[in-house]
Amino acid sequence: MQTEEILSAGIDIGTSTTQLVFSRMILQNTGGFGRIPQIKVVSKEVIYESEIYFTPLSSREEIDGERVHEIIKKEYEKAGVCPADLATGAVIITGETSRKRNAESVVRAIADVAGEFVVATAGEDLESVLAGKGAGAADLSQKTGKRVVNLDIGGGTTDIAVLSLGGKVKATSVRVAGNHYDEEILKHVRNKYSIAIGQRTAEELKKHVACCPQKTDFHETMEIKGRSLLTGLPVRVNVSTAEPVMMLSEQIGTAAHQVLEKTPPELAGDIYRNGVMLTGGGAQLHGLTEYLAQELKVEVTVSPDPVNCVALGTAMSLGIGDKLETGFTDATPRIGRR
Repeated sequence: MQTEEILSAGIDIGTSTTQLVFSRMILQNTGGFGRIPQIKVVSKEVIYESEIYFTPLSSREEIDGERVHEIIKKEYEKAGVCPADLATGAVIITGETSRKRNAESVVRAIADVAGEFVVATAGEDLESVLAGKGAGAADLSQKTGKRVVNLDIGGGTTDIAVLSLGGKVKATSVRVAGNHYDEEILKHVRNKYSIAIGQRTAEELKKHVACCPQKTDFHETMEIKGRSLLTGLPVRVNVSTAEPVMMLSEQIGTAAHQVLEKTPPELAGDIYRNGVMLTGGGAQLHGLTEYLAQELKVEVTVSPDPVNCVALGTAMSLGIGDKLETGFTDATPRIGRR
C-alpha cells in the first residue's frame, strides 16, 4: 500500500496560555490498485511541543496580535519548521480569549504567517473534545468502546465532556477555572497580608502553595514580593498553604456532577470503571483529584501533560484536506479556510 508522511501543526491561543505543537502523520491509501483512493491516517506522532507562554493581551478586551505573531515565529524557528513544510494545521482560540473583540481577525492573521490553516474560534464543546483527544481520553474510548469523562480546567472555563468512540456524548461548561483561582488568591493575600500582588505571582502561588483541604499532608511555604497597601512600599512575606480555592473546587465538582447525572444510565457503568481524566493548567491544583474523587465517587487522574492537551489534540485531530475530523465541525460554526 502507498504511504505518505506529512507534518501538521496545532496552535492553541487560550485564556491564560498559548502553545504550539507539531506532529507527524503517516497517510495510507487503502483503496488498492485500480480502485477509488481511500486515504486514512494510520499513525500520528508529536515531534515538537513549544514552551508555554502567557497569552499576551493589549487590553482587557483585545489580544496583542503582534506579540502572538512573535511567539509563533520564534517557535517555528526553534522547531526548524517553515510554513511550506506543513501539509495541514489549525489555529484555535479557546476560552475567554475567543470572546475578545479582535479574536477572529487575529487568528486569521496568524494563519497568514503560520500557513494555510483551518482557523476556528472554539466553543466549549470543541475545546473539551480537543482536550480529551490530547489527553488520550478520546483514544481510550475509541479503543475500548467504553465511555470516558474528560474535565478540562482552563484559564477562563472548565469544560466537561463524556466521550464515547472518540466523540462526545454530553458536554457542558462552567465559567470557573484557573483565572478564578488566581482572583481568589489575590483577594486572600490582600485581605490577610495587606499586600497587592500581580497576576503572575498569584499563578505561582496557585502552582506551589494553594491546596484543597482534602490534601491534608501538603504543607508548603513561598516567599512573595508585592506592594504594601499600608505604606505603599515594596515588601516581601512568606505565604503558607491555605484554602482560598475551596469554593471554586466545589463549583467545578457540581458542574461535573450535573453532566454525569444527565448521562444515559447505560453509560454509567463504563464511567465508573474508567473514571475521570483531568486536563488543563487548573488540573495541577494540589488536592483537586482527591476532592473530585470524593465528590464524584469515581477514580480521578491527571493527564501526563495537562497544560498542552488542547494544542496536542488540535495537532492530532486534523485529517485530510484541512478539515477537523468528524465530531468537531458541529461545535465550530465559524470554522473556515482563509
